[in-house]
Amino acid sequence: MRIVIAEDSVLLRDGLTRMLTDGGFEVVEAVPDAGQLLRAVAEHRPALAVIDVRMPPTHTDEGIKAALVIRRQFPEVALLVLSQYVEESYATDLLSEATSSVGYLLKDRVAHVRDFLDAVRRVAGGGTALDPEVVAQLLVRRRDDPMERLTPREQQVLKLMAEGKSNAGIMSALKVSPSAVEKYVTNIFLKLDLPAASTDHRRVLAVLKYLGS
Repeated sequence: MRIVIAEDSVLLRDGLTRMLTDGGFEVVEAVPDAGQLLRAVAEHRPALAVIDVRMPPTHTDEGIKAALVIRRQFPEVALLVLSQYVEESYATDLLSEATSSVGYLLKDRVAHVRDFLDAVRRVAGGGTALDPEVVAQLLVRRRDDPMERLTPREQQVLKLMAEGKSNAGIMSALKVSPSAVEKYVTNIFLKLDLPAASTDHRRVLAVLKYLGS
């Protein structure tokens, strides 16, 4: 799997390159800013771009803006965005552009090598990887929204879904039966008015439904 990295910190850029290479991925280029990121993606057409939110010259939102450009110009490229802090508006912007092949993680998660590599594989494979801290803030942001329809347990299940957990993963985390998980997930879709459709990524749409409320 070919990957492009955009990170202005030399130490973290080199660390990510080594970690991904040791994990069996091919890092075709690692760059320090958004301009070079866009050039590298256009040149290499990687399977995944790992992108820092804040990069030169202003160190504000260059990374997230570049990610949105990539999503529109090269929709086949999966995006995994890294942030030092939970920046809710950036996560919302990113998720509003995509319902698959997208991730938003805090940089602290990179230290958990196995979890980080799992997130890379999940996003590159068309899935979603949202940092638990990001999900927690998004789910408690407002009280007058469709989330009020969900029971506390259903909200817990939705949080795990948004983090990229499968039904089996939810079952393991909550110590419940497969049928219980299926019931919770079905109730979430029904309460958030998400009809069954083979082309919809309803697990991600469940989170987007909240974000749009």
